[in-house]
Amino acid sequence: MKAGNEGIRYGRHPVLELLRGDARRIEEIAILRDGRGPALQEILGLAASRGVKVSYRTRDQLTDAAHTPHHQGVVARVAETGYATLEELLAIPARRGEPAFFLALDQVQDPGNLGALLRTAEAVGVHGVVVPKHRSAGLTGGTAKAAAGAVEFVPVVRETNLVAVLEELKKQGVWIVGSVSKGGSPVWEADLKGPICLVLGGEGPGLRPLVARTCDLLVTLPMRGRVGSLNVAAAGAVVCYEVLRQRTTSEKKTVDFQRVGK
Repeated sequence: MKAGNEGIRYGRHPVLELLRGDARRIEEIAILRDGRGPALQEILGLAASRGVKVSYRTRDQLTDAAHTPHHQGVVARVAETGYATLEELLAIPARRGEPAFFLALDQVQDPGNLGALLRTAEAVGVHGVVVPKHRSAGLTGGTAKAAAGAVEFVPVVRETNLVAVLEELKKQGVWIVGSVSKGGSPVWEADLKGPICLVLGGEGPGLRPLVARTCDLLVTLPMRGRVGSLNVAAAGAVVCYEVLRQRTTSEKKTVDFQRVGK
């Protein structure tokens, strides 16, 4: 748990109330190692039932995280903004009168990359983003800073099982399109005008095998240079703009290069 009081809640009763209420906002709860008491046991039970990550720390570590020694042995790191539900996400395309355009991120762990992808998502009209609860960056201060305000406009859903979410999207008529560094169809050859969910893999390993097998289609960005691949934020931006390009219906205009600059 990163030190700093931005997005931090501490104390047994405040954290209990957070768990009882908007538990989806909780990124992680740190508990005093060897801590005792019924309140701590209730916190552990509620955290387990709601799928909230729990870690154990020393008293000094908790004090550093809370910026106060009066933390009562429990400190929670909280998202900068609340998470949406999958049901809320699914309702957005129909409300806008548009084919679904969702973005799912398979264990993207760098808050800078998540923020950059949220910024791109807002720019191209993505209806919402899905991230896993574990081994994934969340809506922290670092993410919000990199997103440059996009966290206020792009709904983010956080679910335990990403594959289950993708299967549910399929039932709703959404095609699952995975982006891979090699072996997929060139992205501009894919028809991305219908309802889709674009799936991007995490830094380094890319899409996990089960996630890749869940996809209806895999696409690749051809690389002509010596670098093997783009990072996830850059690749995601390129693919998202290809979706926007295909969906943008406007009268084609040609450029008379002989007249440029005259």
